[in-house]
Amino acid sequence: MESKFYEENKLLVFKIKDEIDDCSVQKIRRKADYEIERYMPKKVVFDFDSVTFMDSAGIGLIIGRYKFANMLGGKLEVANLTQSVRKIFEMSGILKLIPVTEI
Repeated sequence: MESKFYEENKLLVFKIKDEIDDCSVQKIRRKADYEIERYMPKKVVFDFDSVTFMDSAGIGLIIGRYKFANMLGGKLEVANLTQSVRKIFEMSGILKLIPVTEI
């Protein structure tokens, strides 16, 4: 996973390049939490453009980062959802809570 912080608009973007499953979620969670706490962004965006697989662990990852960002005064959005990721998000109802954006 790569991250990039845009100082001018306090935007933190995470570009996930891995499959999102139980094994990868712990690593992604640690890095995301560290970066969110470090930069204190107004908006956090998870870019799913390169994600080929995601299971329910990915839903927990996003919900947890959503709560963490909100606790610190920020917002969380998702972008570039692949068809399989969008389907999982729609079935879980997560898209009623977290907006989809374009980056």
